[in-house]
Amino acid sequence: MTATLNETHDPARRSFVETANAPDGDFPIQNLPFGMFRPSPGASPRVGVAIGDQILDVVAASASFGGAGAVAAKACAAPNLNALMALGPEAWSALRLALSRGLSAEHGDKSLAQHLSPMAKAELLLPVAIGDFTDFYASVFHATNAGRAFRPDNPLLPNYKYVPVAYHGRASSVRVSGTPVKRPQGQRKGPNESAPSYGPSRNMDFELELGMYIGTPTALGETVPVGRAAEHIFGFCLLNDWSARDVQAWEYQPLGPFLGKNFATTVSPWVVTQEALAPFRIAAFARPQGDPAPLPYLTDADDQARGGLDITLEAYLATGAMRSKGLAPQRLTRTSFATTYWTVAQMVAHHTCNGCNLVIGDLVGSGTVSGPEKDSWGSLLELTARGREPIALPTGEQRGFIEDGDEIIFKGFCSKQNYPRIGFGECRAVLLSAG
Repeated sequence: MTATLNETHDPARRSFVETANAPDGDFPIQNLPFGMFRPSPGASPRVGVAIGDQILDVVAASASFGGAGAVAAKACAAPNLNALMALGPEAWSALRLALSRGLSAEHGDKSLAQHLSPMAKAELLLPVAIGDFTDFYASVFHATNAGRAFRPDNPLLPNYKYVPVAYHGRASSVRVSGTPVKRPQGQRKGPNESAPSYGPSRNMDFELELGMYIGTPTALGETVPVGRAAEHIFGFCLLNDWSARDVQAWEYQPLGPFLGKNFATTVSPWVVTQEALAPFRIAAFARPQGDPAPLPYLTDADDQARGGLDITLEAYLATGAMRSKGLAPQRLTRTSFATTYWTVAQMVAHHTCNGCNLVIGDLVGSGTVSGPEKDSWGSLLELTARGREPIALPTGEQRGFIEDGDEIIFKGFCSKQNYPRIGFGECRAVLLSAG
């Protein structure tokens, strides 16, 4: 079961915050994503909602709300979104409705304007206290491409089309967009080297992913049926699963990713709620003829009919030289989450199928989102054939992997005819040297 359409999705609704009505903006009144912010240096963290180029202080605005919306707004007097998430889907929806009505142009409460802060002047913070981080491998195109890079003779392992594969990441190294990432050190062994050496990674990469925050927990030993799994997701973000490919290649057999992955994960500051994405639900990815059907515990008719999400994801690169010359970041890829082999509900259901408990604030990554064509691949490992086919940049520079001083920027949005664009904001970070 997924969120249904209601008045908050009315495409004709406009906000008295004029910038929210811009056709190419990320944060119209139909979006209303949640995040944490400081309106000025030294101020205490506050729960905010993005509206146009402004942030509404939810607790300060709570006096304008009534009923369940007011209760949910007052729960936002906390240093993260976890307390709001703990109230459950009905409270999330009630607060969204109160915010939508309060910020509307025709019948809204314009006194809420006193609780707005310019986004450009605010400090955006990590929105959730993250307990655990699990990263899936949901794109069959990425799995095939990455497998070919590491195992040319056996790119896609036989379990892939039966099992939503994942690994457990490191929650302690998740950082909000804008936080620099230090180049990690580790063991690496080049193809022409007889023995490994220890030093800075030579093959730094990004992975373009969608992140999901668990809002409804489960008890240890409890399983979640796939038809109810999506209800456990509070919302979505952009996620960069930074990867040291040389460290990864040397260490990953037999137990999978470890130091090549756990040094840094960057997430966008805004959490787009599941309810906001209801208009962009589509059918799940159509498996090619001959592929096995999902096992019964991963099968649900409604999830197959509308468990997919039509989200466009993009990755950009800006070198230090490009920034100094005032050049715009170069887009490296544009892909769609609609091409993922496994739905978000299947990922959650599989995560709990052995009784593993979900905790409020758990972060779940989709894995790299890659489409079938080269310009839709979601990592440099794929785009540059493991560095052998570098990308040309407008400064005359080339990139096979990420160099020190490079900034990686992710963007994401949903769009369709006669409906406002729903954006995710940006997920960005600069890579610093290992020294």
